[in-house]
Amino acid sequence: MAAISASMVKELRERTSLGMMECKKALKEADGDIELAIENLRKASGLKAAKKADRTAADGVVAIRVADDNSYGIVVEVNSETDFVARDEGFLGFVGVVADKAFADKQTDVAALMSGELENTREALVQKIGENISVRRVQLVEGGVVGAYVHSNNRIAVLAQLEGGSGELAKDIAMHIAAVNPQVVSGDDMPEDVVAKEKDIIKAQPDMAGKPDEIVEKMMVGRIKKFLKENSLIEQPFVKNPELTVGQLAKDAGASVSAFTRFEVGEGIEVDNVDFAAEVAAQVEAAK
Repeated sequence: MAAISASMVKELRERTSLGMMECKKALKEADGDIELAIENLRKASGLKAAKKADRTAADGVVAIRVADDNSYGIVVEVNSETDFVARDEGFLGFVGVVADKAFADKQTDVAALMSGELENTREALVQKIGENISVRRVQLVEGGVVGAYVHSNNRIAVLAQLEGGSGELAKDIAMHIAAVNPQVVSGDDMPEDVVAKEKDIIKAQPDMAGKPDEIVEKMMVGRIKKFLKENSLIEQPFVKNPELTVGQLAKDAGASVSAFTRFEVGEGIEVDNVDFAAEVAAQVEAAK
């Protein structure tokens, strides 16, 4: 049997993105023939795709589809492990198929959406590209006038829903939401726990120290109002014309903002920082 060198393991790992011990085992079974080892590993494509499912996919893209009559729209997020793959034509083609299917079926259940052929397509793409790929979330916005905006790098997508107005107005407001990232439509929509947390932060600020309770309360009320104004969509200066608030912009067009959905790639995903040396040491230790 041919000796398996560290450089051979390193080359196979770089070419397959598999773990060190798995590459070493594959090389032993192929008697040191890297090309044969790759061929054998490719035959186990389903296993490879499943094994990659535990790796964090926090990069990727978002995509939107909107009906011609602006009556509804969907937004999807599909994740990859790296930005490099997020730009891959095969990956982007898969995202397009997922978005088209979700739009046609008005399907927001990811498991139902991915059942059958789409899941087979995903697994084949994982095998081909060598990274975990996952459809993370899908949301449908229906009713009123729906407009959409996707940032040029496909990392932020917004659906804005209006009562009245036009699709073009809804698109403009969606663009504002993508850029400014308001938390709610109006201050009344802000969750109570968010307001309570903000109050605690304000009370702990240095300039509150030593002041009488009534002064603290008065200052806090003013700062909470400012916080709500800054984070409420309809109170924000419109990005294309800061002389108008978004609320006034809509009102002037005989419309009002009902709701919005904003997806940003990877938001809320915790990514583990992997220490490569520690990973190798752990694998070696486990193989003893």
